[in-house]
Amino acid sequence: MSKNDTEEPCCSPTDTRVGCCKVEAVISIDERGQMVLPKDLRDKATIRPGDKLALVSMQKDGKTCCLTLIKAEELTGMVEDLLGPVMAEIVQK
Repeated sequence: MSKNDTEEPCCSPTDTRVGCCKVEAVISIDERGQMVLPKDLRDKATIRPGDKLALVSMQKDGKTCCLTLIKAEELTGMVEDLLGPVMAEIVQK
């Protein structure tokens, strides 16, 4: 997403259009710890070679229970949306 693009990231926490989570695929981890995202899923998410993905983990009772992949460009937009107003308020003081 370019800096001139004013479109809100698809995963914005304020976006009420985001649908419910669903299982897209079941993948295996090989002996080297690598996994393959199925081509149809990469195509739907427009993930291309060289793209960066952020791995976000969630914990419950000290145990990792959920892993989420977010395109780095989307994560940047989400952070800006969440922290931008807070930082602007701090700078104004």
